[in-house]
Amino acid sequence: MKKIAIQLLALAMSVSSGFAQAPARPSGTPATQNTQGTQGAPARQGGQQATAASRAAAEEVVVRLVADRIINDIKFGFVGTTSGKTYTSAKEIPAGEQVRLAHEQAGWGYTNGVLNIALLDLSDYLKDPKYAEWVKRHLAQGLENYKEFQARAPQGGNQFGMLYRQIHTMRELDDCGAMGASVLELMNRFSYPQYREYVDRAANHVFSVQVRMADGTLARTFPNNLTLWADDLYMSVPLLARMGRLTGDKKYFDDALRQVFQFTKYLWDAEDELYHHGWFDDLKCNAGAYWGRCNGWIMVAQVQLLNILPKDHPQREALINNLRRQLMGIMKYQNGKGVWHQILDKNDSYAESSASAMFVYCIARAINEGWLDRRYATVATAGWNGIKREFITETGDMKNVCPGTGIENDLVFYYSRPARTNELHGLGALLEAGLEMIRLRASGITR
Repeated sequence: MKKIAIQLLALAMSVSSGFAQAPARPSGTPATQNTQGTQGAPARQGGQQATAASRAAAEEVVVRLVADRIINDIKFGFVGTTSGKTYTSAKEIPAGEQVRLAHEQAGWGYTNGVLNIALLDLSDYLKDPKYAEWVKRHLAQGLENYKEFQARAPQGGNQFGMLYRQIHTMRELDDCGAMGASVLELMNRFSYPQYREYVDRAANHVFSVQVRMADGTLARTFPNNLTLWADDLYMSVPLLARMGRLTGDKKYFDDALRQVFQFTKYLWDAEDELYHHGWFDDLKCNAGAYWGRCNGWIMVAQVQLLNILPKDHPQREALINNLRRQLMGIMKYQNGKGVWHQILDKNDSYAESSASAMFVYCIARAINEGWLDRRYATVATAGWNGIKREFITETGDMKNVCPGTGIENDLVFYYSRPARTNELHGLGALLEAGLEMIRLRASGITR
C-alpha cells in the first residue's frame, strides 16, 4: 500500500505541475482531422476539459493522501499513563487512574477546529463521508466525556492539565473560538441538538465575556493587558459568522465585521502591505514581526466570513475589498520556489508551510468565488506546486510547520521558532488549500 501511495503521489505531482506527458492514444484511434479548419475547435475544447479534469484528479490524489494519513494516524480513546490500558469512554476509567489521550493530536485545541472544518469541507466536495465521520467521532470524544473529567478534577486547583478543560473553563478565544466554529459547522450539516448548549456558551464567551479594548476590539490580558493578537481574528470571526447563520441574528455578523475592520486599523501596515502580529494598547504601538501565520489567520478569517455573510449585507463589498488588498500585498512576498517565509519580509527566515498553505487557500478560494481576478491563478498554482515540492512528503506528511507562537518584541524569537513535521497548526490549512486547488484545476483556469 505504501508503495502504491508513493507511485500515485509521484504521478499526481508530475501531472498537476504540468510536466506529465499527454497519454498515448489507444491503438487504432485516429488523430483529430481539421481539413476544413472548423472541426478542430470542439476537439481542442474537449481536450482542454479532459486536461482540466485530469489535473483536478491528480490534485485529489495528493489531498487524499494527506487527509487519509491524518484520519488513520489520529486515534481516539484514552490510555492509562502507568497501566497502559485503553478506554473508549471516560466512564470506563477506574477511580484514581491517570490517563492521556490515545493520540496527542486528538484534543480540543483551536488547531483541531481548523482541521475539523477542513475535513468537513473535503467530505462535502469529494462526497466521501469518511472525513465527516472522523469529525463526528472527534467532537463526540470531547463533548461526551468532558463532564466526567470535570467531576474528577480537584476543586479549586489548577485545571490546565485536565483533559478537555477548554470545554468548561473558557478563558481565552483559543479555548472556544475555532472549536466552537467546527461544532457549528457539523451542526449545519447534521442534526446535533445536544451540542447547542456548548456552542451557546462558546458564542457567549466571544461576544460578551472576552476582554475588549475601549472601542470593542477583542484583546487579551497577556503578554500585557489589552494586547491585540492578529491570531484572534480567526479565533473569533469564524464562530461569530456561524452563529449568525444559525440564529439569524445580525449582531453576530456585525461584530465579526467590526473585528475585521478594527484589527485592520491597528495591525495593517499600508506601506509594506502586511499585518503586524500584535498591538500593545498601553504603548499605542505595534508588536512582534510580520509573522507569516498571523497574516494567514487574518486572511482565512475573512474568507470564512465571506463564505457565510449574506450576499446582500451592506458591508460585504467592503470586506471583499479589504481581503483583496491583503491578497495583493501578500503576493509580492512569495519566494522563487512559490512559498512564503516564517517572517514574511525576511528571506533569510525559513520557508514555512502553514502560512504558505493559508495564502494558497485564500487566493485560490477568492478566484473560485469571483472575489479576485482569475489572472492571479498563476500565483496560487505556483504556491501549491511549491508546497507539494517543498513540504509534502511521499507518505503524506507535512514539513516545516511553525508551532504555536506568542508575541515577542525581538525578531530573533520568530527566527528561532522550530519547524516541525505534521504539527497540527498546518494540517487543516493544507487540506483547504488542496481542496481549492482541485476546484481551480477543474475550472480549467490553470495549466
